[in-house]
Amino acid sequence: MAGTIQNLFTIIQFGGPLVGGVLALGATVAMPVVRRSDRKKGLRAVQMQGLLWGVIVAPLGTEIVQFILNNVVVGGTSCGF
Repeated sequence: MAGTIQNLFTIIQFGGPLVGGVLALGATVAMPVVRRSDRKKGLRAVQMQGLLWGVIVAPLGTEIVQFILNNVVVGGTSCGF
């Protein structure tokens, strides 16, 4: 069980920034090509959400869950990363 939890949060920790970075980079590259202002607003939203959730929230959430599993949960030493 502890191995499964560790693998799940490893995917979140490394996959979140990867997906968020790709979305933000794609939106940045596509923005000069798009002419309509409503689509540019959408791309800016994708860019900001990719940076926010992928680069900031996913690693921070992993650290918080790691702290909870290591320090708060009874028997947390078996769930340590």
